[in-house]
Amino acid sequence: MSHLSTVPPSSTQILVIGGGPSGAYTAAALAREGFQVTLLEKEIFPRYHIGETMLHSFRMFLKFIEAEEKVKNFGFAVKLGSAVKLNQHKREGYTDFTLGGEAPERASWSVTRADFDNLLLKHASESGASVYEGVRVTEINFFAENPQQPVAAEWKSDQGSGEIKFSWLVDASGRTGIMSTRYLKNRKFTQNPALKNIASWGYWKGAGIYMPGTNRENAPWFEALTDETGWAWFIPLQAGVVSVGVVLSETSNRIKKAQAADVKAHYLSQLQLTPGLLKLLGNAELVSDIKSAADYSYSAGDNQYAGPNFRLVGDAGGQIWSSTAYWSKLTCQYSIRKWPGPSEELFYNKDDVQIDPLFSSGVHLAFTNALSAATTIAASIRGRCTEEEAIKFHNQKVGVSYTRFLIVVLGVYKQIHAQGSDVLSDIYEDNFDRAFDFIRPVIQGDADTPWETQIQQAIDFLGTSTGVVGMDPAIKERLSKRLDASLLADNGPFLPAKALAEASGDDTEAMELLQRMNSRKAITGMYNWAENFEGDNLSGFAMILERGSLGLKREQVS
Repeated sequence: MSHLSTVPPSSTQILVIGGGPSGAYTAAALAREGFQVTLLEKEIFPRYHIGETMLHSFRMFLKFIEAEEKVKNFGFAVKLGSAVKLNQHKREGYTDFTLGGEAPERASWSVTRADFDNLLLKHASESGASVYEGVRVTEINFFAENPQQPVAAEWKSDQGSGEIKFSWLVDASGRTGIMSTRYLKNRKFTQNPALKNIASWGYWKGAGIYMPGTNRENAPWFEALTDETGWAWFIPLQAGVVSVGVVLSETSNRIKKAQAADVKAHYLSQLQLTPGLLKLLGNAELVSDIKSAADYSYSAGDNQYAGPNFRLVGDAGGQIWSSTAYWSKLTCQYSIRKWPGPSEELFYNKDDVQIDPLFSSGVHLAFTNALSAATTIAASIRGRCTEEEAIKFHNQKVGVSYTRFLIVVLGVYKQIHAQGSDVLSDIYEDNFDRAFDFIRPVIQGDADTPWETQIQQAIDFLGTSTGVVGMDPAIKERLSKRLDASLLADNGPFLPAKALAEASGDDTEAMELLQRMNSRKAITGMYNWAENFEGDNLSGFAMILERGSLGLKREQVS
């Protein structure tokens, strides 16, 4: 049940702080298991948020909590795949979610987040969670005999203030990260220049669409700037609205912005460096103010995303993203004009957002964290493992997810800033093994590893992406007739340089395709539901993803 005008109860079994995707998903998953769940959200939904394009894994998460049909029927723009041009010297790549139209159920959506987040929060309520909007958590109190275990939260709202006691806590409070910033004090901001970026974006109407009349119609478009200082996005939303943004390195943005008359002029000047995007825009009209955001990527120090009877999920734990940010103070007050549909004429005054349009992983990672939190809490309550084992599993699961994604981010940025080099197709068996040795301590949860430095070393060898770069399905189909089918399978063997040369011979097209397949295999499980969840064995445990039996099961340690 959703509550806008009543006060929260004095106690609950599980308290979730925050109603964004990670909080709403955790609440829905746990409530569906019959647990008593209370969710406190400081805002009144719907509220604006950026981060609009979703991966095909999105559907599997939604299906698990029976929210897929609600999203499908809302009217969001269908996303069949993504077109990506990271190298201006080559044609764009294309990631086909639907496998050439043969698997339409793999299609995803580009969404207006105000509508999607509101839909998901309502679904959590309909799943049995008690949802209270307009309630801000101000303090967390801890167990006297175990000062690391939270037991109650103090809250304030327009209705008054109070305290709610709980047995379990899920911190999904977003960038606020009340547990991490105020109590654990373990937030660690990145020093990697590749993750320090500035984004500017706006909304347009009347634009063209990508490849109309084909099975790629209306796909989002992502393009590196011709001067190699950043990239841009073109994301079709519902009702003819398109989200268009530019992401620049912090240094490049400062220099370029100083040469422009204002924020809008700066934004429009950077779009001139994206010939493919300009062609799609055509004579479109800008129908919003320009928004700006700065990168504040971070993680939880010592890989601590869980502790005694608490879990951190989503942005409350960490962000290792291409551009994740607070609003610029100069653009904190804004509105969206001429917005059609359920969110028309909404006005907001927000101070924190996140953006991840190129990699589409913001909500994916939020759901990953949320499902891990729900699974480990359920397992601990049901006695299928000790709380210490559940904590270790969640810490490792979140660490694995962020590590995989960090590899993608750094590899793609390396390509954007060096378009003359084939960064994204140079993985071979020997250097991948060396790279994996660098990231292995993170996957194993070794808190003493200086992992950020080692991941940077790893990317010097790896430099790749999974489906972000993609490949032309037509080329793959043509080459499949003269190459061994096992070489083109995502679960096929990793090919060292000699094997690649023998398989492709003098066929440069075949060599390029096989190199890209090698890149995909490096982290192919990143968005794969079966491999990333049902098949993931961490510290001798695997997830049980069945309603009524959600939890962990002991597995043979390999």
